[in-house]
Amino acid sequence: MTKHLFTLFAISLAVTLSGCNLPQVESPTPNGASAAFTQSAQTVEARLTELASFNTPAATIEAATPSPIQLATSTPGLAPSSTPIATTVKPVTATPLCDVGAFVADVTVPDGTKFNPNTAFTKTWRLKNAGTCTWNTSYAAVFDSGAQMSAPSAVNLTQNVPPGGTVDISVPMTAPATNGIYRGDWKLRNASGVIFGLGSTAAKTYYVTIEVGNTNPATFYNFADNYCSAQWSSGAGVLPCPGTTSDSNGFVVKLADPKLETGAVENEAALETHPQFVDNGYISGRFPAFNVKAGDRFKAVIGCLYNGAACNVQFLLNYVADGGPEQTLASWNQTYDGDIQKLDVDLSTLAGKSVIFILRVNANGPSNQDWAFWLQPRMVR
Repeated sequence: MTKHLFTLFAISLAVTLSGCNLPQVESPTPNGASAAFTQSAQTVEARLTELASFNTPAATIEAATPSPIQLATSTPGLAPSSTPIATTVKPVTATPLCDVGAFVADVTVPDGTKFNPNTAFTKTWRLKNAGTCTWNTSYAAVFDSGAQMSAPSAVNLTQNVPPGGTVDISVPMTAPATNGIYRGDWKLRNASGVIFGLGSTAAKTYYVTIEVGNTNPATFYNFADNYCSAQWSSGAGVLPCPGTTSDSNGFVVKLADPKLETGAVENEAALETHPQFVDNGYISGRFPAFNVKAGDRFKAVIGCLYNGAACNVQFLLNYVADGGPEQTLASWNQTYDGDIQKLDVDLSTLAGKSVIFILRVNANGPSNQDWAFWLQPRMVR
């Protein structure tokens, strides 16, 4: 069957091609070559129809999926097939906000200001009206979060503030009773009761930050006033108190008006502590024990006395806590260079302990002119 179909197809194709090559006649007639061609084609068609009627499985012909046609956007030397459409992008402009604040300055109480506990103070901010609406006296500063520090919840503005204008807002406060660092955040409230803050989103706060602690600590122990309550010693053994400046074993004496290496004469008491008169000698004073509390500090000024040109020493603040071993809390080196040093040592690590403090001076080499002084050595609380 397949062979017959192929034969018929070949005959049909041959007839068709021969027809294409026939000479053209101006007025073909039904009885001419055209009529013969038509009759042959009809005969082939009839034969194909007859063969198709046989019980042969029909071949399934699937339509081919057309491939997408790629259109060139431009061809060199040719004009584009279409004209680009010009588009205009308009900039997006944010809608100005009615109520917006901007921080200008801390007029009073800069961040980190230190106050004694329970101290009253007034915090003043300078803010700018960065919105489009005028702030009137119905607007108010309102507490938002953090430490309120006994401040009122709201304080009304004292003047109208047009857009672009500034205003000083003052709020009375009181430092908390407990030492620490405190921050209070504030916002603004308009005449309709809507709360807003700083920045383009009107969400940021302005704030006050303070530190609470003893700003004028009182001296509760003066080492110079109690220097003979200490046990003084050197490499030669226990030393007398007060000592004498001629004692080669080392000495401690109290000076009412010491003259320092800077040439200045002080009107506060100082202890002159001279190490034993040997190379790398030392002297130390061991004071009675007392209980240290949180916030206690050791303060003094150290250096060499006037005319002690060869002075070269090491100062040490040693301690014994709760009967333990002697340890060094801090140390400093001093020479005769016209420079003195202020000490301020935090004793918080020893809080709650019974502590013996020891003032010690070591000679760095020869000690003949190691006229070392402790000016106003004291504990403050």
